[in-house]
Formats: sequence, C-alpha cells, structure tokens
Amino acid sequence: MQHSSTQDTLVGLFVAAGIAGLFFLALQVSNLSSFTEQEGYTITARFENSGGLKVKSPVSAAGVKIGQVSAISFDPKTYESVVKMRINAQYNSIPDDTTASIFTAGLLGEQYVSLEPGGSSEYLKEDGKIEITQSAIILEKAIGQFLFKSAEEKK
Repeated sequence: MQHSSTQDTLVGLFVAAGIAGLFFLALQVSNLSSFTEQEGYTITARFENSGGLKVKSPVSAAGVKIGQVSAISFDPKTYESVVKMRINAQYNSIPDDTTASIFTAGLLGEQYVSLEPGGSSEYLKEDGKIEITQSAIILEKAIGQFLFKSAEEKK
C-alpha cells in the first residue's frame, strides 16, 4: 500500500488539530483562557484563612461567574489573607453590604469566592471592601474536630 503526500498532509493536519484542541481544553480547565484583562473594577475582602484559593479562581454570585481573583496576599498586622477580586464591568450593581465566602466546587474541586448580595442601595465601586466574610472550611481540620469530639464522648 502506497502513501501519497495528500494522505500524509491530511494525517498531519488531523494530528495538529487534535493537539490544538487539547491545548485549548487545558487552558479552559486551568482558567487561563483569557489573556487580556476584562473591563471591570477591583474589590477586596479579608479572610482568616483563604485555604486553597488561587489567583484566577472564579468569583461567582448566585452560581454565575462574575469575575476572578486577581491577587492574594498576607497582612502581617492582622494576620489575615487579603483577596483582591476583579469583577466584570457589567456587574456594577452589587450592594456594598455583600458577604463573601470561600467554597469548594464539589468534594475535591477547586475553591472559589461566592458573593451573597445584601440589601443596601449603595453599590461596590473600584477599591470597594467587603466587610463580612466567611473563610474556607479546611476538610482536614473539620475531620480532626469530629474525631476529637467522638473520642471525648466515649470517655
């Protein structure tokens, strides 16, 4: 059976398309698909523990992605994690008494920030601060407390 140059070219294009598809899938899964920064505004929240939250983790409200984490730092004075979030410009009516919580998507999934809007008529603006926060639940810590409590009850 002879191989023609047309067949070789088609196989090469098919393989290249497959590799390109895997590359874009990897970008989507790792939240690196947007190379440009979207228009929007930055808000800040402080957490006692940010757990496994990472830069580019999603920020959502009512289950809809409205932005992403842009920076995470440690405040040596208050010993808190300072999380800066970039919110897309179209979501400019988030009340300033909104609460922020860190949740895990699924049992072992990535962590994300969930915003729960309040009832204020004032809205968060550039460099706004979310005052009410709930830190990440550390699974190992929760299991340890459960086991410790179970051991105390058996005494």
